[in-house]
Amino acid sequence: MSYPPVRYQGVRGETTAWLRPHDAPRDVDNAAGGGAAYLATAAATGGAFGLYRWDMGPGPSGPGPHFHRSITESFYVLTGTVRLFDGGRWLDAVPGDFLHVPIGGVHAFRNESGEPASMLLLFTPGAPREEYFEVLADAARREAMTDDERLDFFLRHDNHWL
Repeated sequence: MSYPPVRYQGVRGETTAWLRPHDAPRDVDNAAGGGAAYLATAAATGGAFGLYRWDMGPGPSGPGPHFHRSITESFYVLTGTVRLFDGGRWLDAVPGDFLHVPIGGVHAFRNESGEPASMLLLFTPGAPREEYFEVLADAARREAMTDDERLDFFLRHDNHWL
């Protein structure tokens, strides 16, 4: 394994870093008492990655088994207990646990603990997941979709359900 090709040709570096404060509000709230904070979107990272904090309320929540054809997805549990599906079994993940899902890997996650939980979601390369999170959080928008619109929405966002 070697380093990727050089993409920055400058000699002194640049002042281009940015900070999202820990107390910034979530970007999306959902009906289950959780939501998403957009820590680093694909647009902000030049498509290198997308990093999101996913907060889950105490009630059962999370997607069923699915896979992606163009992105990897990784999970890092921050608080609580999150059930992670690795394609073969459900695992109880606690703070500090990490699960990486390669492209095409079946996975899912749920909060069934009765307590709030939070984790980081990392997508590589970066993909525009923001619209996906926003539509999923907006039950009225989601329920207004026809079956064909729902199928198109999931395919557009590289979600393939089992």
